[in-house]
Amino acid sequence: MITQQFQQASEHFLAQARRELAAGDLPQASEKGWGAATQMLKAIAEQRGWEHNRHRHYHRTASRLRAETGDGDIFRLFSVAAALHENFYENDMDAALVAESLDDVETLLDKLRPLLIQA
Repeated sequence: MITQQFQQASEHFLAQARRELAAGDLPQASEKGWGAATQMLKAIAEQRGWEHNRHRHYHRTASRLRAETGDGDIFRLFSVAAALHENFYENDMDAALVAESLDDVETLLDKLRPLLIQA
């Protein structure tokens, strides 16, 4: 049940990120993109019994999933999401870069969804 809540939150945050981008609020769009990525990682970590309540746990989860799948893009795309989180504080990305980064987050979610165990 909680896994499904994390997954739904992930989808909600990505949609919200797109709306914030369209409204020109780049820091909020960035933070919602980060949230979309971390919520999906939390869903997977929850299913596997991995810790997921700190920033380092998200990095660890992405690294473990890269090793598990052999897909190096998982960690690379997660790093893009982490850059979005930084942009929330620094606000130094332009709209085109935030948009491109959100596309990368969407690609990450597409890679992570199949790793969820469907009940």
